[in-house]
Amino acid sequence: MSEQIYDLIVIGAGPGGYVAAIRAVQLGMTVAVVEQRESLGGVCLNEGCIPSKALLDSSELFALARDSFAGHGIGIDPPRLDLPLMMARKDDVVKKLTDGVAFLFTKNKIASVRGTARLTGERDGVHGVEVAAPEGTRQLRGRRVLLATGSEAAAIPFMPFDGETVASAREALSFDRVPEHLLVVGAGYIGLELGSVWRRLGARVTMVEMLPKMLPNTDGQVADTLMRSLKKQGIAFRMETKVTGFEKREGKALVTVESGGATEEIACDRVLVAVGRRPLTAGLGVEELGVRLEEGRIAVDDDYRTSVPGIYAIGDLIHGPMLAHKAMAEGEVFAERLAGQASVVDYAFIPGIVYTWPEAAGVGRTEEELKGEGVEYRVGKFPFMANGRARCMDETEGFVKILAKPDSGRVLGIHVIGPRASDLIAEAVTVMTYGGSAADIAMTFHAHPTLSEVMKEAALDVEKRAIHA
Repeated sequence: MSEQIYDLIVIGAGPGGYVAAIRAVQLGMTVAVVEQRESLGGVCLNEGCIPSKALLDSSELFALARDSFAGHGIGIDPPRLDLPLMMARKDDVVKKLTDGVAFLFTKNKIASVRGTARLTGERDGVHGVEVAAPEGTRQLRGRRVLLATGSEAAAIPFMPFDGETVASAREALSFDRVPEHLLVVGAGYIGLELGSVWRRLGARVTMVEMLPKMLPNTDGQVADTLMRSLKKQGIAFRMETKVTGFEKREGKALVTVESGGATEEIACDRVLVAVGRRPLTAGLGVEELGVRLEEGRIAVDDDYRTSVPGIYAIGDLIHGPMLAHKAMAEGEVFAERLAGQASVVDYAFIPGIVYTWPEAAGVGRTEEELKGEGVEYRVGKFPFMANGRARCMDETEGFVKILAKPDSGRVLGIHVIGPRASDLIAEAVTVMTYGGSAADIAMTFHAHPTLSEVMKEAALDVEKRAIHA
């Protein structure tokens, strides 16, 4: 029996890899996917997007029961935290979704191969992939190979992850107790979200950030508003502060920080390092094959081809934000372009979201970017405070801000901080993708009473005709 030669071998079953595999099968290709984890779904489903949102939702409900139910006329005894049960629920959410991906592989007749993959080179137009697994080594052959291995948490050299005192996001999603004092290094999306989880559950949380502002690529007013809200929730911020040393002493972590020339030692029981992520290329064999890298990422063209014919890459391995929805779009477009279709990813309209409470989301240009480039624009802004549904929910923090061209009204950017910003941003992405204007949003029905009416009022405010301002 001759060895099967697949049309496509995908290395990595995260959002980019599994979407590319499914779309490729839909387009008539034979596909094998290599994944070193026991479960499919990559970092996103197993230790990122999904478990973090499960804990964010659970901790939010706990905080609401403790702090807000009385204001709605609901009298309860102080709620009791059952952390093991909360973690079990999180794990169950993850399992259901990873099992769902496995079902899709079976449904689409995708060969799922568990193990660690390494490229072995091309012979007669066919690429080899060696897969090492506990039960032995297996050889796969395919006409094309897609690299979609994602990324991993970046460590601080003198403060390596130990899974206990010094944690990455993976460990911070599974703490067996609420820390007394959690020090978070890095005030980005991951640090803010996980810091929020443990603050809601009772931890003292201190954020340490080298930069003068958190979320530097986020609209400045949104970032400032979010920081004020998180401070009110009890999170402490140490901005323009650098971690310079670390030691363990008497069961505590002692972290040395420097700010304005002064040095200080902060004692805590756990440290979450959230200073960024780096592409997972080690062990793939890309450098041995001559795959070109640019600043640690794999260089690709518009078809996601690397410098080696037949080898492709998407997601966190290539340029752009390390976001699951960006990788998923690339996976779909990669497969379609491979099949000869003229698909493209609209990189200008990738939304960014931080799932704190209030949530913050944005798409397109920020005011800071437009001012820096000398681009003229108008601003429309409307607060949730004036929205009926937000009032009913008792969630009135925040606003929607729309930036538009003065002449045509074409939307340049939309930024939201407030309840369910993560859902509201979808309308903004759609409008901008189709080149829509603030007037297009303003003339579109937004049901009453809904949070989406804030988007409509902000659009009206671009021309200073908001009704409820």
